[in-house]
Amino acid sequence: MSERIRIAVDAMSGDLGPRVAISAAQKFTAKFPDVEIVLFGNEQQLITYSSLKKLSRQRISISNATDVVAMDEDPLHALRHKKNSSMWLAIDSLNKDLADACVSAGNTGALLAMGKYLLKTFPGVERPAICKAMPVEQGQTYLLDLGANTNCAPEHLHQFSLMGKILAASVSAEPRVGLLNIGTEATKGTDVIKSTQDLLQQDSRINYVGYVEANKIFTGEVDVIVCDGFHGNIALKTCEGTARFIAKKIQAAFKRNWFTRVGGAIVWPLLKQLRSELDPSMYNGASFLGLQKVLVKSHGNANKKAFMQALIVAREQVIQNIPARIQRELSNQTISFQQ
Repeated sequence: MSERIRIAVDAMSGDLGPRVAISAAQKFTAKFPDVEIVLFGNEQQLITYSSLKKLSRQRISISNATDVVAMDEDPLHALRHKKNSSMWLAIDSLNKDLADACVSAGNTGALLAMGKYLLKTFPGVERPAICKAMPVEQGQTYLLDLGANTNCAPEHLHQFSLMGKILAASVSAEPRVGLLNIGTEATKGTDVIKSTQDLLQQDSRINYVGYVEANKIFTGEVDVIVCDGFHGNIALKTCEGTARFIAKKIQAAFKRNWFTRVGGAIVWPLLKQLRSELDPSMYNGASFLGLQKVLVKSHGNANKKAFMQALIVAREQVIQNIPARIQRELSNQTISFQQ
């Protein structure tokens, strides 16, 4: 790694375009003097949004890319035909050790396909997992997988547990790992879930605390919640939708009449603090665990604040050397996959 942490940014992908990536990069480099940013994208468009000379002074540079991966593009088509895209070139700079991490708000499937092709997984790791921090009653809980693997064998979920444990170890000395299930009884769940529990119970490296029901995700009773990508993605989007629903209901309730408006004004400082603590943008940035380099996925419609948080996640993982720590953990035991 270079003296400064260098982060490659796919500046063209995402729903809101390069303006968000540039603004976030400027704020990010202003806050962290140990970082440099390379923006990959259409050079003329990027220069249009900000002076190249000014960017250079802020430890931000531009690398031209003539193509873009569309948000709805087929991942295999992107992998085969978008080698001049901002996404491909940003990831490839990481592959060539020209960067220490890469951040993109683009097409998740294409990002996964390109990341796996260019960066490779660690020996014995067949499938990377998408992992994201979730706000809970106290601190945060890591949830994985969030959509990369809709069908998983017990061995995959076992590996996800090991990788999630490494990530959570940065905030908890001995992370508690739970397995998402429809109940806490030993008889509940599919054969895959039950077999995974057997593997976790036998692995002394994992502080396994048992099954976790979906209504316990936010209690903070566990630090890592493991599931396949199908159920993890449903859980994540259900949580996001519920949060938006509650926020709208509260807002509507305080606007109902003059009495509720007065009440709203009284409790506004508390509501403002609560909104800040639960702001989804403060938890933006999902990691592709299992790849040999740090690759972070930002939400497609992330604003400047949220995109900056994804950059912060990338920086922290480089500092903590997460890929190398995962490699060491996985090398302690050879895991055979069931195809």
